[in-house]
Amino acid sequence: MKTTIALTACAAFLLGGCATTPSADTYSRGQVQREMSVRMGVVESVRPVTLEGSPSGAGTLVGGALGGIAGSNIGGGNRGSAVGSILGAVGGAIAGNAIEESSAKKPGLEITVRFDNGTMSAITQAADEQFRPGDRVRVLSGGGVTRVTH
Repeated sequence: MKTTIALTACAAFLLGGCATTPSADTYSRGQVQREMSVRMGVVESVRPVTLEGSPSGAGTLVGGALGGIAGSNIGGGNRGSAVGSILGAVGGAIAGNAIEESSAKKPGLEITVRFDNGTMSAITQAADEQFRPGDRVRVLSGGGVTRVTH
């Protein structure tokens, strides 16, 4: 029983890490071999932000299952056991969802760029590359995705 709970908790943690985060270095399958427009500019400002991940729902499911199992041991008799299971499942699902959402958050950057033509844009992406005001950068756009690179 303890082994099952430990393995289930590990699975939830690992699945929570599968959420994708927008990155300048990561291309989806749909973005490969597609033309992107390139604009040149200078970084005006950089602001750290937090990027929310896309929870898979595994934390909620696993938390609910573990909570239900734990709760079934609390109540006395069939009725108490059923009530304990329901309350445990609800509490476990809420806790599992919160844990997954917390683990899916990643550091990001909001990068404001002044383009060579004088216009400005702010682009948000994963903090996988460092930018400073005054850096000369390329801004690639296409297919609804925009990224900043050196």
